[in-house]
Order: sequence, then structure tokens, then C-alpha cells
Amino acid sequence: MKNDVILRVGVKLLLPFILLFALYVHYHGDYGPGGGFQAGVISAGMIILYALVFGVERAKRVAPEWLVERLVPTGVLIYASAGLPAMFAGKNYLDYTVYSHDPLHGHEWGVLLVETGVIVTVASTMTAIFYAFVDRGRGA
Repeated sequence: MKNDVILRVGVKLLLPFILLFALYVHYHGDYGPGGGFQAGVISAGMIILYALVFGVERAKRVAPEWLVERLVPTGVLIYASAGLPAMFAGKNYLDYTVYSHDPLHGHEWGVLLVETGVIVTVASTMTAIFYAFVDRGRGA
């Protein structure tokens, strides 16, 4: 695909909008359909599209395998630690009222933390699965 100039330029123009849409889906997840899972899949799709057009080696320079593998448990850790402040305050796990003086604002902050953990985990897991399949096909 090195000679497909139109495809390469088109994808380069499209990638920032894909990322912007993923962030929109992530932050809009409190108010409508969407959230961390959908945004994570969109983000991983962006990396996969980059790999398909520009090559896996270049994609691994943008999102290195070691980073992707470390982000999977990091996202789970973010998700799990979102409930710890409530437990330390003597409330139920994932009781978001401890995040703000107003329970509604606390709920928004808590959901944002949980969804951030989900987007990190899903995006890195999907990317790691793609890398595993690509490496398997090459005999690496």
C-alpha cells in the first residue's frame, strides 16, 4: 500500500476525527448511548486502521506492544480504584457521592473515572488482540 497516496492521505486526515469521535462517545456516555466500551473499540479501530494502511511496524511505533500490554491492567486498576475513596469514607464500594459536595456532581465524576478505566482496558485489549493475530500470521 505504499503507492496508494490517496488512501494514505485520506486516512491521515480521518484519524484525528476518529479519535475526536471516540472522545465524544466516551464523554457523552453519561447522557446518552455510548461510554467507555464503545469509545475503546473506536480507539482500537483507529490503531488497527493505521496498521492496515501504513503497516504494523509503524503502528507499533505509535502504540508499542509493551505499552499496550501494560495499559490492560492499568485500566482495570483505574476502574477498581474508583470505588476505594467511598470504602475509606465508610460507604459502599463505588458510591460516587464522596467525589463532590453535591451527589449529582459526585456521580458524574465517579462514572467518568469508571468509564476512563473501561476505555483504557478495552482499547488496549483490542489492540493487543490485533497485534497477537498479526504476529501469529507472520510467525513472530
